[in-house]
Amino acid sequence: MKTGPWRLIFLGTPQFAVPSLAALIEAGEDIVAVVTQPDRPRGRGQKLTPSPVKELALKQGLRVFQPTRLKDPEFVATLKEMTPEFLIVTAYGRILTGELLAIPRVGALNVHASLLPRHRGAAPINWSLIRGETETGVTIMWMASEVDSGPVFLQKRVPITPEENAGSLAAKLAEEGGTLLVQALDMLRRGEAVRIPQPDRGVTYAPPITAQMRLIHWEQPAAEVAGWIRGLDPKPGAYTLWQGKRLGLFGARVEKAHGRVAAPGTVLGMTDHGLEIACGQGTVSLRELQTAGHKRLAVEDFLRGQNLFGQVLG
Repeated sequence: MKTGPWRLIFLGTPQFAVPSLAALIEAGEDIVAVVTQPDRPRGRGQKLTPSPVKELALKQGLRVFQPTRLKDPEFVATLKEMTPEFLIVTAYGRILTGELLAIPRVGALNVHASLLPRHRGAAPINWSLIRGETETGVTIMWMASEVDSGPVFLQKRVPITPEENAGSLAAKLAEEGGTLLVQALDMLRRGEAVRIPQPDRGVTYAPPITAQMRLIHWEQPAAEVAGWIRGLDPKPGAYTLWQGKRLGLFGARVEKAHGRVAAPGTVLGMTDHGLEIACGQGTVSLRELQTAGHKRLAVEDFLRGQNLFGQVLG
């Protein structure tokens, strides 16, 4: 049993990690430091921009570290001097060394956006959609040396709706992750330390999305095509080729699941759900399109300046 806040160090970088940090702040935990990735150049001007986690941490007056090397002796020594009880990791973006994992007195907890052991790795949200799953979730896990392999503390199941994309699903899971993280720390205060080993069966992996994966292959069945587009929407974005140039694809759903109606990639016309395109089996509809260097447009607006009907994409 413990009274009072946990002394902890938070590690996270993108927007997905912000609800976890915000939940810890709201819960009154003693956050002695925040570790995040170095500022990155972004936008057309390539201006150095802080991570979303850094922005929140600075607003809250928290101490921020942005190491370029996790093995830097001075950085490691500084964290040790803080004598944290926990490391809390949410989408930090780098693999922690064994030396860092050994620092906290009680342990290190990770907020992972899948129902482990499914989708271990860097892109669990993308792959749950790419693989056409109807359910995913959030796992609070005790960290181990092998990535995403540690014992499970808590899990929350979350349905995937047909209109979900990677952006909307990430926002939903991020909020659930923050709530579940606070619940886990409250349980630990009461002495309820759950450690459920992950089973060997059912392990799948969610590797990083590569540039080659973004190109859509219309000869695949409609469900697979829609899964790829949804899983990469809004970032990094799926695309096809049109007139020799990239055409970004967004807001996909399966229009017809079965049957061959035209050559794969043929633009068939408009439906209630958007622009219909033939696949190897069935068709998909799209809500938005984007040409290189331009903003995303609703298909109705895009078609005012371009005639796609009857053309074959890819």
